Amino acid sequence: MSIRPLVHSLIVPVLGLSLAGIASHPALAEGDASSSRGTVNINQATSTEFARLPRVGAKLADRIVAHRTQHGAFKRAEDLMEVKGVGEKKFASLKPYLSVSGPTTLTQKVASTGSRGGSKSKAKGKKPSATQALK
Repeated sequence: MSIRPLVHSLIVPVLGLSLAGIASHPALAEGDASSSRGTVNINQATSTEFARLPRVGAKLADRIVAHRTQHGAFKRAEDLMEVKGVGEKKFASLKPYLSVSGPTTLTQKVASTGSRGGSKSKAKGKKPSATQALK
């Protein structure tokens, strides 16, 4: 049983340092990632401002503005899923950037992280070479 105190004396300080590092990180310590990233007020934003959001292009941005014009202001951010083209997955990626009040503070286009996987360098329909098939 002499190993247990040794393990305990090594793990606790390392774990403590890891947690201290997380707590000292400004974005994580705050708990509100949107304040450091910028937000888009979905009740006032223009089509151009919507297009700054990840995975939102000009067509979807226009659809969001048209929906807001026809149906009135969004009561909550989740109401954005009523717009054609905004499903649960897309909404989940947009949620940190959305607000229903206050100013729009997002000034730059947010890069998408790509959800489809796969490599763009592979040509469609090509069979792998003999050396690639062996790997």
